[in-house]
Amino acid sequence: MRTILFRLIGILEIAGGLYGVASMLHRLLPFGSTRESVVALIGLAVYGFVLVAGVWLLENSERGISASRWAQLLQLPLIATPVFSYALHCGAFVDVFAALHSTPRLGIDWRFGSEGFVLALAGPAASRIGINLLALLSWLALRLR
Repeated sequence: MRTILFRLIGILEIAGGLYGVASMLHRLLPFGSTRESVVALIGLAVYGFVLVAGVWLLENSERGISASRWAQLLQLPLIATPVFSYALHCGAFVDVFAALHSTPRLGIDWRFGSEGFVLALAGPAASRIGINLLALLSWLALRLR
C-alpha cells in the first residue's frame, strides 16, 4: 500500500512539476515587468524542486521522501488576502477554505491534472484562507514507514 501511495504522489509531483515548469517558462519568456519575472523565476525554482522530488520519490530514495514532504508542505496553505496571496498546487488539489466576506462561508474546490502558483503582495478584495487537503493527506502518507 505504501508503494502505491508513494508512486501516486510521485506521479502527481512529476506531472504537476513539469506542467508548472512549462507554465513558468511561458510566463518568463516575454520578459515583462521585473516583478513578474521575479515571481516567474521563483515559480520555476519551486516547480523544478517538486519535479525533482517526484523523480526521487519514484526511485524510492530516502531523499525523495524527504524532498516530497517539503513539496507537500509548500502546497498546503491557501492564502488570498488584499495584502498577501500565496497558493501552490502541482498535479492536483482539494482545497477546503473559508471565504471571509461580510458573511463568512466554507467552501471546497478541487481539480486534477493541473498546476497553479500565486505569489503576490496584493490579492482579491474578498479574502480566502484554507488548506489543500490532498497535500495534507500526501504529507501524512509520506510519514508512513
